Amino acid sequence: MSLPRIPDATVGRLPVYLRVLTDLDGAGVTTVSSEQLADLAGVNAAKVRKDLSYLGTYGTRGVGYGVDYLRFEISSRLGLATATGVAIVGLGNLGRALASHRGFADRGFPVVGLFDVDDAKVGTELAGVTIAHLDTLGAPDGPAVAIGVIATPAAVAQDVADRLVAAGVRAILDFAPTLISVPAGVTLRKVDLALELQVLSYYHHRDHALDADDPAAPSRSAPTR
Repeated sequence: MSLPRIPDATVGRLPVYLRVLTDLDGAGVTTVSSEQLADLAGVNAAKVRKDLSYLGTYGTRGVGYGVDYLRFEISSRLGLATATGVAIVGLGNLGRALASHRGFADRGFPVVGLFDVDDAKVGTELAGVTIAHLDTLGAPDGPAVAIGVIATPAAVAQDVADRLVAAGVRAILDFAPTLISVPAGVTLRKVDLALELQVLSYYHHRDHALDADDPAAPSRSAPTR
């Protein structure tokens, strides 16, 4: 049976709710209201209720949502019931930092493949995974990769994306500072660190100007996506 489609904006907020719920569970909290979840997630309660309704979860009036059950529902819809193998292409400073980040495996995204074209790196081990040459990506005896991460210079990012697609990877996270294209049926997410800094710069300068006009004004923060 096919599942009802969840709007992209809601999908983007579900991991935030899951993180909050995980923290609450760790603190021994068993139920949470939409108002409490909204406050902790940085959204409004109406949006929380609407988002969770796409999961078929409406909570109990006067009680709220069961934390453990809601974690299960969100995890299931995000496809986190089983581990999802990740491959990182490009083992420069950023790629090495991503490969060494233990939080991925803890959340169900083990790094199963590392690829580069530098012969000095190929064959060495990083975070328990042997770095392979990019030419071996998609080899029959290679790791099962569901998500590809591009951490290469901009000039080669499109070629890497093409190789990932040819290897059967249908979900790509791109850190390269350039625009790349993928065919229909492949999901591409772009992480532009410079862009995020520019957005933060706007809010920093805006708030600085506002605070200059009103020194007693409360602190402000940029909106979350």
